[in-house]
Amino acid sequence: MTRCAWAGDDPIYQAYHDTEWGVPEYDSRALWEKLVLDGFQAGLSWITILKKRDNFRAAFANFDPNIVATWGEDDITRLLANPGIIRHRGKIAATITNAQAWQKIEADQGFDRFLWDYVDGAPLQTHRATMADVPGFTPLSTQISKDLKKAGFKFCGPTIVYAFMQACGLVNDHILTCHRHAPLTKP
Repeated sequence: MTRCAWAGDDPIYQAYHDTEWGVPEYDSRALWEKLVLDGFQAGLSWITILKKRDNFRAAFANFDPNIVATWGEDDITRLLANPGIIRHRGKIAATITNAQAWQKIEADQGFDRFLWDYVDGAPLQTHRATMADVPGFTPLSTQISKDLKKAGFKFCGPTIVYAFMQACGLVNDHILTCHRHAPLTKP
């Protein structure tokens, strides 16, 4: 079975690649969770976050943005003492800020619609032959990043947003020979 090279030999990574990465996600809360996790990944490997994902879910109230939006300094201090997550003050504080920004977008139009409108509601289909053909960011991820920041989000630069777009299926960046590429081209 051919996979994108980044999936490597780790069973956790392979399972993530085969069942989650690139599958269109339309749930507003789940989209917010993935954006937050991609923000925590900045400067680290994704496998680090993936292995700690259950700890993150427990620490951040199952990524319920309506709960996280109410948190303050005591919660930041509590989270900084949690060895099961990435203990970075800026990223933790940004998660609270991002929950508040999510609430505004969700109330206005829905976070899911806000994101999917950029791609007219359907995944962008790429036809990349190798991983070397996959960009780190695109003009679209740069625009989404700017719009998220304007809405109050943090830790959402163009590279983070592009990784998020790939993970959530807004773009199908499985390489052509990957067994997941073709199934994810179907509407």
